[in-house]
Amino acid sequence: MLTIEWSSEFGWERPHIKPLQNLSLHPGSSALHYAIEPSLGVKKPTKALLFVILSPVGPYFSSGSFSPVTLWANPNYVRAWKGGTGDCKMGGNYASSLFAQCEAMDSGCQQVLWLYGEDNQITEVGTMNLFLYWINEDGEEELATPPLDGIILPGVTRRSILELAQKWGEMKVSERYLTMDDLTTALEGNRVKEMFGSGTACVVCPISDIMYKGEHIHVPTMENGPKLASRILDNLTSIQYGREESTWTIVVS
Repeated sequence: MLTIEWSSEFGWERPHIKPLQNLSLHPGSSALHYAIEPSLGVKKPTKALLFVILSPVGPYFSSGSFSPVTLWANPNYVRAWKGGTGDCKMGGNYASSLFAQCEAMDSGCQQVLWLYGEDNQITEVGTMNLFLYWINEDGEEELATPPLDGIILPGVTRRSILELAQKWGEMKVSERYLTMDDLTTALEGNRVKEMFGSGTACVVCPISDIMYKGEHIHVPTMENGPKLASRILDNLTSIQYGREESTWTIVVS
């Protein structure tokens, strides 16, 4: 595992790679209460430990296949809000989402489609960013994802997909607001091609169905290939595994 200590006095210290081991925590560590150092009460931390488990992993899906998921969308649950920490990689963001995730699973769905605002903006899928490949209101072929407005996590896979699609130059690529009304209207007009989530673990995850206000909404992602999602998956994994040269990768010798 890789460990790097930080302090407000010395900044980031020298990194260490060592055998996997347990972490030792003082019982008063603020990580068990608020932050990460031995101190009771709420205050700005002066010390931190960054650690990364370095290990081979298997496929994200247990079957190893490119399987679509069904989403559960309920306006009563909100993952993040303006002025909060929704755009940060924090454990608290995941903890507060677990109750809704359990509700989704009880309803026969694999993930939560997080909505926001009175107009039910589509934001994220479980712990993934979201993409919609469609024919937009102006008749343009478009790959769209919600903008980074403070409630969306700026995922590196999200950014990679945007840059890849822009490089291909085959469709309009947008960071824009999308609502459930936009989606349902487009589905009624047969304008939706694919819908998928993106993240570090799965890379891309196709979406086939949404449960929304008691109704079952089918998204024709798999009927359309999914050509774009599959292409993105192939391109990104080829770069990650060194099968394709890219300025994104650095050879470590």
